[in-house]
Formats: sequence, structure tokens, C-alpha cells
Amino acid sequence: MSPERKDILFGPLSKNNPVIVLVLGICSALAVTAQLKPALVMGVSVTVVVAFSNVIISLLRNTIPSRIRIIVQLVVVAALVIIVEQILKAYAYEVWGQLSVYIGLIITNCILMGRLEAFALGNGPFDSFLDGIGNGLGYTAILVIVAFFRELLGSGALLGFRIIPQCFYDAGYMNNGLMIMPPMALIVVGCIIWVHRSINKDLQEK
Repeated sequence: MSPERKDILFGPLSKNNPVIVLVLGICSALAVTAQLKPALVMGVSVTVVVAFSNVIISLLRNTIPSRIRIIVQLVVVAALVIIVEQILKAYAYEVWGQLSVYIGLIITNCILMGRLEAFALGNGPFDSFLDGIGNGLGYTAILVIVAFFRELLGSGALLGFRIIPQCFYDAGYMNNGLMIMPPMALIVVGCIIWVHRSINKDLQEK
């Protein structure tokens, strides 16, 4: 794989991360990260939708009239989201119930529309697929990190399994109920952004 394609695929995992660098997709990061399982499912769902919508729009890019390109993009994304939602209903109904309306709101996720406009309309299908996978995994990574700390500190569990030993509770430890409230997701994301920019000095505003 060429260096350019490696950057397309792996760049969004760090220096070009859509959530902590471009500050996109924040709403779902706040809404679905109280537990790790729905965060993982949401991340995978967004990755699948953005990757395949990128490919489809890239294939159609030379035939889409400029004045209706947004409509075409929305139709493609909506169709993929409906497919993903039906699969979740069939095979992961409990998780689908937890995600509720947020699966449908993938259609308006800023990351999807941003990648379609900024990349898929100007690049080939394979590069667009790599871009979709990279940005989807970058988004998923942030959701997983946020959900890890929120579920662990807020519920003492991960993926529904007790992690903090009972002896800690017997000694006086208590779960932090604030961690499972939406404002704490914003605070955790803010901490991740702070750490990330402290490491990557070139991202700091002059």
C-alpha cells in the first residue's frame, strides 16, 4: 500500500480524527457512550455506512449533477442506514432498542456528509473506501474510549460484566453516577482532545 493510501486509512485514527480534531459527530458521542456495547455497535454501523456510501458516491461522481448532489448523497446514506437498522433489528434487537433513534440520525451525521463532499466526490472508489473505513474507525475509537471510562466508573462494569471487585464496594467505594449522564461524555471528550493536542503540538492554534 502506498504512503498516500496509508495516510488516508490511518490518518483519521490520530492527526485527522473526525471527532477530536475536526469536532464532528459529537452528538452521538454524547448520546450512546453510557455503555460500551451500544457505542461499539454505533461505531461499526457508522463505519459501514460511511465506507459504502463513499464508494457509491465515488462511482456516481461523474454522473451526478452538481445542483442535486446533496439530495443524491442523502438518498444513498438513508438507504444504507435503513439496511443497517433492519440488520440490527433482526440480529441485535436489544442493542437496537438501546440506540433507538440514534441509528436513524446517522443520516445527518456530519462525518458522513463531510467525507462525501470532501473526498468521495473527487477520488476513486478504492481510495474512497479506505477514507470511509479510516474515518469510521477513528470515530469508533473515540466512542469506545469515552464509553470505556463512563461505564467503568459509572457502573463498575464493562460490556455488562462486573469489573470492580465487590471488596472495593465493601470498603466504601461507590460508582460515580455522574459518569453515565450526558454532560460527562462532553467532559471526557474534552479531556481526550486536551491530551491529543498536548501530544500533537502542530494541531494547537497559533
